[in-house]
Amino acid sequence: MSRIDAPSPKSDGHREGRLRTFVRVRAGGLPGAFWVLWGGSLVNRLGSMVNPFLSLYLTGVRDVSLGTTGLILAVVGIGSVISQPLGGFLADRFGRRVALTGGMLANGATLLVLGHARSLTVLVLACFVLGITIDLFRPAAQALVADAVPGADRTRAFGLLLWAINLGFSFAMVLGGYLASHDYQLLFWLDAAACTVFGVLVWLAIPETRPAAHDRTAGGFRTPLRDRAMLAFSGIIVVYAIVFQQAFATLPLAMRSTTMSSGAYGLVMGVNGVVVIAIQPLIGHRLARYDKSRLLATGFAVAACGNTVTAVASTTVVYAVAVAVSTLGEILVFAITAAVVADLAPASLRGRYNGLIGMAWGTGFLIAPIIGTRLLVIGSTPLWLTCAALCLLAALGQLSLAPALRRRAAR
Repeated sequence: MSRIDAPSPKSDGHREGRLRTFVRVRAGGLPGAFWVLWGGSLVNRLGSMVNPFLSLYLTGVRDVSLGTTGLILAVVGIGSVISQPLGGFLADRFGRRVALTGGMLANGATLLVLGHARSLTVLVLACFVLGITIDLFRPAAQALVADAVPGADRTRAFGLLLWAINLGFSFAMVLGGYLASHDYQLLFWLDAAACTVFGVLVWLAIPETRPAAHDRTAGGFRTPLRDRAMLAFSGIIVVYAIVFQQAFATLPLAMRSTTMSSGAYGLVMGVNGVVVIAIQPLIGHRLARYDKSRLLATGFAVAACGNTVTAVASTTVVYAVAVAVSTLGEILVFAITAAVVADLAPASLRGRYNGLIGMAWGTGFLIAPIIGTRLLVIGSTPLWLTCAALCLLAALGQLSLAPALRRRAAR
């Protein structure tokens, strides 16, 4: 009878060496401050359940009409337009830690007010403040990465941050779908708790990274507003943001119109996180070698394909496939967008530059529910085909802007 030999220490060491190399190439060499931010972002996204289910909460629990829901979501969008420029100002003026921790604590408090609002007036006001606070931390977080991580590693770092966010998001969507079917109040409390943990963690464990006073560039928001390349890039992001936000503003409503439950929507959106978790580690460390504008244009084009699939979807499986395709484009767009802004921004104005790109996202989020809910009244197919066309428009715009961005990056 033959015996089975135990694996040799040499083969075990070889496997361990390959695993160590795999991790080092993808995550090695990044500073401790980045990893604290990474961990805090993961915790925050594990609890981020209110915003994705807000339209279902308004129409299902609060009995708000579809048209009024679109207007309330637009109010959230108005707050979002204010949110990141304000957050960028706070990050440059008072420091990254103050802006990030303060934004998280303010968002947690707002979520509790929104969850306990009883009158429509208080509900609308709480949604407006939610829009202001929900992304107040983001310019500080992006500036912190740009401050702490060398330029050659930034695309990889932003990709890893996206990976953590989506790891938490995939779990939050599945759990949120389950909780939404039982008790919406739990969503508000868990989301507020996650915000608090993130804010406190940053305050206690991350040193201030804002440049010293003698290293700061003069100028405020006038500098990014006079930066033609930055303004053009922001315009492209507005177009894509209109499409991206439909996953939260109109996709749950479109799925419900085909008699699908909030749990089905949670599962479909959970695919987003699963795809990022699976794909980003395989490609994130390779993106820095490619031209950023071409990668962005590719991401926009892939998102167009995903929205085209959504236009013909009528089952949970097909919706999940559509989200998976769109997510492939999202991986490129989110990792590269932050790296482009880091290339364009002076070190002392990173908060404001990230605030401007955040304002672009907020503007898209403001427009998205107004356009989306009205197109959805006509039908799902016109809505999603319009989204596909907007993605292709963004891709063409990015390719046109590419020469200017290459010149700026070369400096």
